[in-house]
Amino acid sequence: MANSTGRPIAPLVLSSEEREYLERQVRRHRVARSLSDRCRVILRCADGVPSKAVGVELDLHEHTVGKWRRRFLKDRIDGLLDESRPSRPRTIHDDHIAAVIERTLRSMPKDATHWSIRSMAKETGFSHTTVRRIWTAFGLQPHRSETFKLSSDPLFVDKVRDIVGLYLSPPNRAIVLSIDEKSQIQALDREQPVLPMMPGIPERRTHSYIRHGTTSLFAALDIASGFVIGKCYKRHRAVEFLDFLKQIDAQVPSGLDVHIIMDNYATHKTAIIKTWLARRPHYHVHFTPTSASWINQVERWFAELTRKQLRRGVHTSTKQLETDIRAFIERHNESPKPYRWTKSADEILASVKRFCQKTERTLCCEL
Repeated sequence: MANSTGRPIAPLVLSSEEREYLERQVRRHRVARSLSDRCRVILRCADGVPSKAVGVELDLHEHTVGKWRRRFLKDRIDGLLDESRPSRPRTIHDDHIAAVIERTLRSMPKDATHWSIRSMAKETGFSHTTVRRIWTAFGLQPHRSETFKLSSDPLFVDKVRDIVGLYLSPPNRAIVLSIDEKSQIQALDREQPVLPMMPGIPERRTHSYIRHGTTSLFAALDIASGFVIGKCYKRHRAVEFLDFLKQIDAQVPSGLDVHIIMDNYATHKTAIIKTWLARRPHYHVHFTPTSASWINQVERWFAELTRKQLRRGVHTSTKQLETDIRAFIERHNESPKPYRWTKSADEILASVKRFCQKTERTLCCEL
């Protein structure tokens, strides 16, 4: 009979809940490898396998197996978790952080309009990584700047409710058209040939260009279907706008009311336009608030035209430019899709109100 040496080993008995938890951790794919190994150790020890044999089986040292066995016997499942370790004492205190934030928000460097990470680091004596962490933690981005424009239209609220109401609940037996002009579209050619994209190399073009004239695009977007009526003109006057209205009138089915959404450009309010509209009582005009072009849905389509066709286009003449614009409209109308308006008038007005209140508080703090 072999002699037993060493300290006696306490039996390791698992409850059904503990065994179920350990087996679940072993099966999981996203559990930490260290926790999975510890669970396997306890399961094998609970099966009566000696620590040395468990170590050989799981490629662990015998002392490691014994360590986790003892910790499980003492604290059960909690004993398998890593203990918290004391971190390095803080070298930057809250007062220092507050000073960096205050300087970022309330001051400017002597040689620039805004702080950079390195200029702030030089000013405060901290490392640039410390400044980066502080700015990231508090959402500070001095390098970014955005623009805004609040409408001063006294009828802003009424116009927003009117136009958004047309978008969300268009009238029966009527067509709603969002109309605007994209004027002064330039036919631009590059001074040197465009170098095509290659693996690992983007398309390259010269920053300098040659102008070959301009054209103006009049467009009407049917908000219900996404269909676009468009025509290019050499000039941008009431005469051209009247001709475009006639183009629309020729394509609109008879018997329908026509609701037109357009901005307050002087061309839209000349006597000849008013006379033409007055003779057609089924036409209803809805003017957007001043400085609120975002509410006109055709602007969204103009942005798509610019991004897909104009921004990187190369045109050696206005004729070629107009041909490409017409081709873009035709392709769009082959499978038109309406833009989905999601915000109600109340939500828009509440958002504008919050922005005004926030701006007012900021200005009061500055004063």
